[in-house]
Amino acid sequence: MDYSRILAGQGEPHPIFSRVVEALENYEEFPFLLEPIYREASELEDEDLDRLRFGLVRLQVYADIHRYEDMEAAQRMKYVASTLERVLFGRLLLEGEEAGGKQQCC
Repeated sequence: MDYSRILAGQGEPHPIFSRVVEALENYEEFPFLLEPIYREASELEDEDLDRLRFGLVRLQVYADIHRYEDMEAAQRMKYVASTLERVLFGRLLLEGEEAGGKQQCC
């Protein structure tokens, strides 16, 4: 599965996507990758943070669409993407934003 392509959508892959791909490919290592991903994301500009967030949303949508093809892979993809989104942004975009503005990483 080409996780980088899913994360990037129709744009060019961002360097932080390689960390997310590493978490997806080495699922058992995901707990140890949370902090390095968080620290790298904390240094991103707003536009790059948006790209990262929409990449994580794309992973969640892709996992939902393809969940019956490979349930285990879809569950891993959705868990990694939603956990990172919650850690970095405080909530899931697909659940809606609270009134009063948008939350951002770090």
